[in-house]
Amino acid sequence: MSGPLASLNVLDFSTLLPGPFASLLLADMGAEVLRIESPTRMDLLRVLPPHDQGTSASHAYLNRNKRSLALDLKQPEALEIVRALVKDYDIVLEQFRPGVMERLGLGYDALKAINPRLIYVSITGYGQTGPYKDRAGHDINYLALAGVASYTGRQDSGPLPLGVQVADVAGGSLHAVVGLLAAVIARQHSGVGQYLDVSMTDCSFSLNAMSGAGYLACGVEPAWENQVLNGGSFYDYYRTRDGRWMSVGSLEPAFMQRLCAAFGRPELAAKGLSLELKTALQIEFEKRSFDELCELFAGVDACVEPVLSLSEAVEHPQLKARELVSQVPRGDGSTQAQLACPLKFSQGLPEPRHIGVAVGAHSDEVLAELGLSVQRIAELRQAEVVG
Repeated sequence: MSGPLASLNVLDFSTLLPGPFASLLLADMGAEVLRIESPTRMDLLRVLPPHDQGTSASHAYLNRNKRSLALDLKQPEALEIVRALVKDYDIVLEQFRPGVMERLGLGYDALKAINPRLIYVSITGYGQTGPYKDRAGHDINYLALAGVASYTGRQDSGPLPLGVQVADVAGGSLHAVVGLLAAVIARQHSGVGQYLDVSMTDCSFSLNAMSGAGYLACGVEPAWENQVLNGGSFYDYYRTRDGRWMSVGSLEPAFMQRLCAAFGRPELAAKGLSLELKTALQIEFEKRSFDELCELFAGVDACVEPVLSLSEAVEHPQLKARELVSQVPRGDGSTQAQLACPLKFSQGLPEPRHIGVAVGAHSDEVLAELGLSVQRIAELRQAEVVG
């Protein structure tokens, strides 16, 4: 089984989370992904705890199914190797600050002269233009500037530092994949590639789907706990008697009626979306333990679900039925449990080949495929061009 993207070859210069998550999706769907890594400047994700048998679990996951070629891009011989690779690759994915690849001689204009069909994707915090294009940032900064943090939080404590990197993944990674696949479709008709400028701040700004629409069209400014879906109504999380939490999303009248009836308080449904209903529900939830509430709502279709830990989520029958955990080969005959690709294709996806590998694990193999002799590869290693 080769996967729907088996025809695509990707040169991945990215590090950390946004680019690697994007190329992970591509690799899971069958694309051939070759990471170009520095032999001297380590991807910090490689040392991020926790570690499994000496390897960062995050790195092992985000870089599964990818090969690694270690090149010192400051050396001319390394740049020649990249230019040779580009002849046979469809996509370049990079995550440097604007201008870095151009200074190396590996910018879009230079590489498309070698391969006009090349699709070149740049993921940055703020994009290739604008006064912030050279400014450093992280997920929390992009969400702050995009307005998302201004209404994601509590009135008494302010914005929340989210546990999931929304700007990196939903902003950078997923938009990059959507954009590059759109460019692949366009290339099927035009025969030429193109450049894709992905800003994590831009994409985070677009995630203001409903609140942004309301502000731009009607001037309604969202703020903490002033909207139906951000804590300004009964749509919220509720503490249980034993300090656990339940989620309530019973917005539609039928669900709201079932929610209130489950507590033996059908009259509460008449309060609608009011905060008065929220106060009444807080009392009802705090009367009962987490286990009691789980049992109470197990057979009630009211959009009420428990807030699970990751260890609980892994064992939940719905997630288990969807096979969201995969056993991925380490290379020594054993396997590592990882998050599986969540996409379900009727023709299936290829089995995971291996976890993320050591820097330069495939250097000799890739260079041999380019036609370099064993002697020449040894010379490049001696000169520290290849790691």
